[in-house]
Amino acid sequence: MLEKVANALLFQAGWFICVLGGNSGWLILALMILLGHWVWRGDGRLMVEAFFIGLALDSGLMWLDVYDFHPNRWLVPLWLALLWPLLAMTLRHCLGWTARPWWLAAGLGAVAGPLSYYAGGRLAGVDFPHGTGITMAGLALVWAGVFPALQQRAAAIP
Repeated sequence: MLEKVANALLFQAGWFICVLGGNSGWLILALMILLGHWVWRGDGRLMVEAFFIGLALDSGLMWLDVYDFHPNRWLVPLWLALLWPLLAMTLRHCLGWTARPWWLAAGLGAVAGPLSYYAGGRLAGVDFPHGTGITMAGLALVWAGVFPALQQRAAAIP
């Protein structure tokens, strides 16, 4: 139980470091959290895969003007991409309870995914060009599929 609480707290600390620190030297602390988890609990392959999945998905959403980072680049900022391996480090641990049945992951994704983007966007100064309501509804649909897929991937990796 204590390990799950530590896992959740480290994820949340990493989330705040990334969102509030942006692409600054503070990201070293997020990388230290990820490295510490990799050494302590493993999940390296899952975290690397999640990084690239998130980089592709969030960059695609950025190209579709779902969010605006001022200025936009070809890829989303590193701080946003690092949120994906931080999330991945929770899939087998503090969020392991959402793996089965699949609808738990879908429900959590549909609610927590958009809320995370909303809170992160507000704190990091990210705009939602299509409006907050439409963006959150779209992200709820995306995350209702993405989170169960991440849980399925976590179960498939030895």
